[in-house]
Amino acid sequence: MDERARIRQAITGINESFELSGASLPATPLAAFGDAAFKRAHGLKYAYVGGAMANGIASVEFVSALARAGMLGFYGAAGQAPAAVDQAIARLAEELGPAPFGVNLIHSPGEPAVEDEVARILVRRGVRVVEASAFLRLTLPVVRYRVHGIHADAQGNVVTPNRVMAKVSRVEIARPFLSPPPAAMLDALVADGSITAAQARLAARIPVAEDLTVEADSGGHTDNRPLVTLFPTMASLAARVTAEFGYAARPRVGAAGGISTPAAAAAAFAMGAAYIVTGSVNQACVESGTSDLVRAMLAAARQADTAMAPAADMFEMGVKVQVPKQGTMFPMRASKLFELYGRHASLDELPAAERQNLETQWFKAPLADVWAATEAYFARRDPAQIERARRDPKHKMALVFRSYLGQSSHWANRGVEDRRFDFQVWCGPAMGAFNEWARGSYLEAPGERRCAAVARNILAGAAVAARAAILRLQGVPAEWCDGDFRPLPDAELSRMIAGEGT
Repeated sequence: MDERARIRQAITGINESFELSGASLPATPLAAFGDAAFKRAHGLKYAYVGGAMANGIASVEFVSALARAGMLGFYGAAGQAPAAVDQAIARLAEELGPAPFGVNLIHSPGEPAVEDEVARILVRRGVRVVEASAFLRLTLPVVRYRVHGIHADAQGNVVTPNRVMAKVSRVEIARPFLSPPPAAMLDALVADGSITAAQARLAARIPVAEDLTVEADSGGHTDNRPLVTLFPTMASLAARVTAEFGYAARPRVGAAGGISTPAAAAAAFAMGAAYIVTGSVNQACVESGTSDLVRAMLAAARQADTAMAPAADMFEMGVKVQVPKQGTMFPMRASKLFELYGRHASLDELPAAERQNLETQWFKAPLADVWAATEAYFARRDPAQIERARRDPKHKMALVFRSYLGQSSHWANRGVEDRRFDFQVWCGPAMGAFNEWARGSYLEAPGERRCAAVARNILAGAAVAARAAILRLQGVPAEWCDGDFRPLPDAELSRMIAGEGT
């Protein structure tokens, strides 16, 4: 075997160490990536997390599949009624037993009562880790969840049964999560009997978030920031806050956004990510709680096929989400609704032509009927919204417009054929990158995409990429260090990673 062929063998032999002329390679098992403390804390084999996708797109089946593969998945509770979240948690607990899983807790500034109720369900059900996402500020429900059951062990160390993994994209949001809970919030929890004064004193010694996920350009709520600049800033912040408050351990920092290929995963780990979080790519997998129509749409996506559109849950605030722009008119229509909302004070002020277009083309019903259905929905979910709408015609208009945004996601998840051009699907450029990587492999077909297999292929490819980089650093000619890796079927992949241990 010539030296070039031996180098290729060394790069792909991820569980073996090699000594080459002038260079050496240690074994690089998939389980070696990431922070060992992170894996111990969450009971994982791999530092790989499947992020929550709203409306149950990150389904029970998805979370279960990752858990059985030694990874952590978060159930997509956002946008669901608290009762549905409660039922999903019960199913997960029954199916997985002691295996780890998490649930999403999303900031809901328009429906604070729903956020509070979901947080209470998480405590009551004994969910041990939540992914706190889309937070614009720290809220009492997430702090109550974090400090529930806090106590000191025999050595005086603070023990927190509940862990928060905060997904953030801004320093001003990251800092409160990396800091201890605010004294005012702890005082409020003592006053209402949620914790004792002694527990409040312990809580002042810990960060709200034990794990901080740095969210770069991604599907759904996003600031479209590049990971290569955002991650180092957040990692530095975590170090400074640890020194400031004298924590026993530094909060761990993970990476999300744009991670759907081996190269991206390897790059995140090389920057020091304690774990990686995938999102868009999982929605295209067979376990996701969406439709085959959406999976086919995602499988055809390219990196430039995305746009920003108004978010249903933070519509009035102008917050946007990233979605595909091919095969759907949702981005254009949602933006038009926000434009109309900004220009008019009520539904009655809408120009006749605009009203007719909305009723015939978008809502496919008179706006009076749309309001009646919206009113019935919020009467069940959050009656305070109805009372406010009766006092404020502009809020009534916002609720009607939000009903289109909200239903567009449900139409997509259910695969409603005659609403195909209204599908709202959360997706970032990572989806297109995955499709380009998978082209020509068995994962090109949507029906073959299973979340655990996708995850293992990404990690295996990251190991190959990392080994090629190690050789390049030792002076091996770059053209010999081919770090390219294409997805392998389960049997072949299992042979490749066999013997990696636990």
